[in-house]
Amino acid sequence: MIEQAAIIGLGLMGGSMGMALLKGGVAREVVGYDRQVRAVEMALEVGAISRGADGAAEAVQGAQLVILALPVGSLPAVARQIVPHLQPGAVVTDTGSTKGGLVAILEDIFAARAHYIGGHPMTGSERAGIGAADPYLFENAVYVLTPTPRTNRDALRRLEAVLKALGARILHLSPADHDRIVGAVSHLPHLLAVSLMRVASRLSQEYPELLMFAAGGFRDTTRVAAGNPVMWRDIYLNNSEAVLQVLELWRWEIGVLEDLIRAGEGEGLERALEAARELRAQIPGKQKGLLPALHEIVITVPDKPGIIGFIGQVLGSEGINISDIEILRVREGEGGTIRLGFTDASAAEQALAVLRRHGVTARWRDG
Repeated sequence: MIEQAAIIGLGLMGGSMGMALLKGGVAREVVGYDRQVRAVEMALEVGAISRGADGAAEAVQGAQLVILALPVGSLPAVARQIVPHLQPGAVVTDTGSTKGGLVAILEDIFAARAHYIGGHPMTGSERAGIGAADPYLFENAVYVLTPTPRTNRDALRRLEAVLKALGARILHLSPADHDRIVGAVSHLPHLLAVSLMRVASRLSQEYPELLMFAAGGFRDTTRVAAGNPVMWRDIYLNNSEAVLQVLELWRWEIGVLEDLIRAGEGEGLERALEAARELRAQIPGKQKGLLPALHEIVITVPDKPGIIGFIGQVLGSEGINISDIEILRVREGEGGTIRLGFTDASAAEQALAVLRRHGVTARWRDG
């Protein structure tokens, strides 16, 4: 057990980390600080911290473990602010989505007083803030650490022990490899989601009804565009080299598809689509990933007053939280189908069992 941990930044990551540390008995005390006073108050309410601090420097005093859960653009400045107040030998890590030049900068800042190790939990949510915090966010999630030749091995082992106690699966990558990988599977998809929304925005000026057709697949494809703009701005600026590289690959691939369509090459287009379909089938279905997942089931219900409330009450009584809900189809007087989304696979499986037990027709949504 850690006697005292400190978390600077009480959003989704910081709040989830604090809840996991306290709920799992990994830390006896968690001290938290956030520039938004309400975030500190909410963190106390939901059990993400034991007590709040008036500043970052105060929060880290006496802490054996310090977690910087902040936008990557603000990390160097905060690091310089807290370093004189750190307990000698403390382990410091961050949850930032880029590592490239950042790791070297933070290693220099902390070198004389503490042991810094870059970190990045490969899990998340399209929702932001302490209100989205989840003590099980790191359960079965890959957690990347980016040790370098300068990393203290004992400090690395201590940090790994903490993260494993939270249920995370540790993976070591170099800072450069980390940035290339997340540039491809996280940063590029987000950028494409943003671009799709911008295209929809332009077309909606000519076709005001466009967003009525944007449910289902389009909404799912662009869900990550709902992420924190400040966080993503800093990610793109700090990982610009990797992002621009994968954008170039994407431009080439979209050009190939464009040429096939323009030339009417049905066979070539089918081969490209089939190759993509086969590759997608290889993606682990029940493993947490860097982009937020949504585990979905579809239910068929009769058209009668209070049916949605009944579904919510049945699941709520079992402690199951619905993350997303959508009425897919409905025929007045008969019934309809409803899509329910859950951020956790086990919650979706439990919901299936509970609903079926209450006579509700429910199935997994294919895809």
